[in-house]
Amino acid sequence: MKILRTPDERFADLPGYDFAPHYLQIPGPDGTELRLHYLDEGPRRAAPVLLLHGEPSWCYLYRHIVADLAARFHRVLAPDLIGFGRSDKPSERADYTYERHVAWMTAWLLALDLRDITLFCQDWGGLIGLRLVAALPERFANVVVSNTGLPVGGSVPEAFAMWLQYSQTVPVLPIGALIDRGSARDLSEAEIAAYDAPFPDETYKEGARQFPALVPITPAHGSVSENKAAWGALEKFDKPFITAFSDADPITAGGEKLFQARVPGARGRAHRTLHGGHFVQEDAPREIADLLHELAVPAAMPAA
Repeated sequence: MKILRTPDERFADLPGYDFAPHYLQIPGPDGTELRLHYLDEGPRRAAPVLLLHGEPSWCYLYRHIVADLAARFHRVLAPDLIGFGRSDKPSERADYTYERHVAWMTAWLLALDLRDITLFCQDWGGLIGLRLVAALPERFANVVVSNTGLPVGGSVPEAFAMWLQYSQTVPVLPIGALIDRGSARDLSEAEIAAYDAPFPDETYKEGARQFPALVPITPAHGSVSENKAAWGALEKFDKPFITAFSDADPITAGGEKLFQARVPGARGRAHRTLHGGHFVQEDAPREIADLLHELAVPAAMPAA
């Protein structure tokens, strides 16, 4: 497996992003060591809040939420999925599979021995994060899902079909511009450039290219059986499970109803509808941080 690593200087002076990097080495399928990057802010004695990004973003998506929650004495972790952000990027599309992403994030979570987790997951962060919840329910205290799903080969929304076609055929995948278009507010040029920072050229984008093709939207796709098994586990998950979908995402609109109907922990909860596009973290960071603050247990405020 050939690995690409984005030069550190590309992450210097990004707007709103003043966090120390943390790294963990995890094994690839052929024994190659992969460096996975994550943010770890706030007091270590607090119960962890885990923020999982999706496609084609990186932990920069959570910069406002990380800073807000850390200031309120929460421990906040935001990893970069393999192929994204400051994490290593295998150079071949075939190196990326759904099951490998689940295995990589499982290895990271277990290595850090995270427990009593409050999870917020969006887009592919949900496809991966909900698999972690299903496999390790005892480690999760609360779950918040936003603009995501856990597909098992059903119908394909027209908006996703268009995205799939575009992502597989466009000569240059404009990462920052895609985040801008998928947000309700207009990002600044510097913010758009920050989303482009992990990808010096197209060779670094094989993970971003592959993700849309991995979504199990037909019975023939890989991971359909694994996702069905995960649904079986989620149908027994009775701890707080909150939906916080946005009001202007054409890809996942209405997806919250399935979670509310099938997950016991979602029943009777105060579910939220947030104002924003697909990348609701850019549009409603304070509302997301407030929700997570309500759910997670912060560390005690230090004595004056």
